Amino acid sequence: MLLLRKYNWLLLMASLTVVLRVNAQRPVNEIEITPVRSDTSEQRDLIDIGRQVFGIAPPQGQDSIGKKVYFSFLPFSTSVPGGGYALITSTTAGFYLGDREDTHMSRVNFTPYTNFKQRFGLPIRSYIWLKENKWVIDGDIRLLKFPHEIWGLGKQYGHNDKINLDYTYVRFYQHVLKRIDGGFFMGLGYDLDYRTDIRSKSEISIADFTGYPYGTAQNGSSISSGLSLNLIFDTRANSINTWDGNFANLQFRVNPTFMGSTENWQSLYLEVRRYHRLTDNPNQQNMIAVRNFFWTVFNTKVPYLDLPTLNWDPYNSSGRGLPLSRYRGKSLFYLESEYRRDITRNGLFGFVLFANVTSISGPNTHLFGNWNVGTGAGARIKFNKKSGTNIAIDYGVSKGYRGFRLGLGEVF
Repeated sequence: MLLLRKYNWLLLMASLTVVLRVNAQRPVNEIEITPVRSDTSEQRDLIDIGRQVFGIAPPQGQDSIGKKVYFSFLPFSTSVPGGGYALITSTTAGFYLGDREDTHMSRVNFTPYTNFKQRFGLPIRSYIWLKENKWVIDGDIRLLKFPHEIWGLGKQYGHNDKINLDYTYVRFYQHVLKRIDGGFFMGLGYDLDYRTDIRSKSEISIADFTGYPYGTAQNGSSISSGLSLNLIFDTRANSINTWDGNFANLQFRVNPTFMGSTENWQSLYLEVRRYHRLTDNPNQQNMIAVRNFFWTVFNTKVPYLDLPTLNWDPYNSSGRGLPLSRYRGKSLFYLESEYRRDITRNGLFGFVLFANVTSISGPNTHLFGNWNVGTGAGARIKFNKKSGTNIAIDYGVSKGYRGFRLGLGEVF
């Protein structure tokens, strides 16, 4: 246990060092905003093709000071965890709340889905930049009826040893951060996770399957309600499709019982991302993007479904090539790298290659004592060149699993 804590703090210090080194490369008063592309006149997207097919003339004149909203919309049907298919409509809006010379692009994602039976979801994810980037508001609101599989804790079970569970889930996260200097922001937030009617749909109960007594009672519920301290370093002009810049996020969350939590517990989340361009051509995508995060909880009574879990990080973007919720434990480390490249000169088509590794703590495993690999490739189709929004089609594989992932915007 002492050795594990030593590794945790070494990882924290190493990640903070990366953030400081990234920021030290340029004085904070010289941090510049890089547009999605410096010139999109020679670029093509599906909107251009649609206008050409239907004979619609493009709008004339220049945009205003950046208050125009760029919408992207994608309906599709896909298989879902727990079995079956669901109809999903993904809508992404990119917009500016100030002059784009000194204000980053904000985004809102709305991805409702249903299988017209026992599954539905109404998730809204937002990342809002106010005028001159003086404030950033990070929001995540969800109402879900969400059956899916679980595999216990750590590497407790193999790929085929899983059970199905179901519950109704309400999430309400709102974080407001003020710019301290350059790309550094600090603020507070409120975080609510409320799960009700948690039950196993298999013959064995969740508590018996996992051996974990908190938040696993049949037809039970769990509430985690608390405050979070948030630190962000962000020099990305566009979080839908990052063209340049860096990102880091440190969050410490407390969930006291006097605020309604079922148990008193805390968590720490630290993520660092680096976007490294391989070309000086401002209109060509040729980049290596790298991210890693460390997520851990404190206290032994954390509700089971609130434990760090693959693909349930704050941005739900981890674990390509692995099943949803495949790994869960009290501490989780994740590292992913992706190569992004345009295929056509006009930016309409592109591709990505990606690989990731996950390490998880559990009853029979220690953090950094096990590594679980996912890898794959994906196609990119430019939907809206003004916001940089791509249709992302990824195919990932790992031990015992393979599958597609479809969405709007880059994964990270």
